[in-house]
Amino acid sequence: MNLLAIETSTEACSVALHHAGTTLARSELAPRRHAELVLPMADALLAEAGLSRRRLDAIAVGRGPGAFTGVRLAVSIAQGMALGLDLPVIPISSLAALALDAPDNGADVLAVIDARMGEVYAACYRRTAGDTLQTLDDERVCAPERLQLPPGADWNVIGSGWQAYRDVLSAQLPAPRWADGQRYPQARAIAVLAVAEFKAGRLLPPEQALPLYLRDKVALTLAEQRAR
Repeated sequence: MNLLAIETSTEACSVALHHAGTTLARSELAPRRHAELVLPMADALLAEAGLSRRRLDAIAVGRGPGAFTGVRLAVSIAQGMALGLDLPVIPISSLAALALDAPDNGADVLAVIDARMGEVYAACYRRTAGDTLQTLDDERVCAPERLQLPPGADWNVIGSGWQAYRDVLSAQLPAPRWADGQRYPQARAIAVLAVAEFKAGRLLPPEQALPLYLRDKVALTLAEQRAR
């Protein structure tokens, strides 16, 4: 199976290629440069693997949630490539990809991304057999102080939401087993999760692979900014 994965929902821009049982990846923290980096990264990975785009079997994409422009960019590129190559698309939650990068130490995982405007994108997961995840609740956007967690004895916390709102989140998670607030969703994890979806036959035509925003408001109004 040859699968190309794209993830640009946050500050990190990354592309991965699953080929011959291995995964190659490129990643760079490059806010506002995703559009110029994605396709060259993809071409570099294909060249390294000695593959042409015509030998791809599917395109996987981080569907969000995350930055509006980043999510739209990844999905539109995935749709465009898939349409041109007559391939299916596999949308993967960016929060799930983030959660997969937490250590496999028996604790449940809170994946939390800084959504700006005093909010976070969040979801909780439990690692099951191998590199698979069980979703414990719904993906959501909320103020960090309103984040409700499902019952769990121990937690790992991963993502920029922890860096931005550590003090608030610590009220619910006073002693996480492991925490890292400087991690972002990566295409390598998108590829790992997408391989399982591919094998299960959960594929979409490009036009049905849609972004997940969770909210439809991009920024605070001036009045809201003054009130904060």
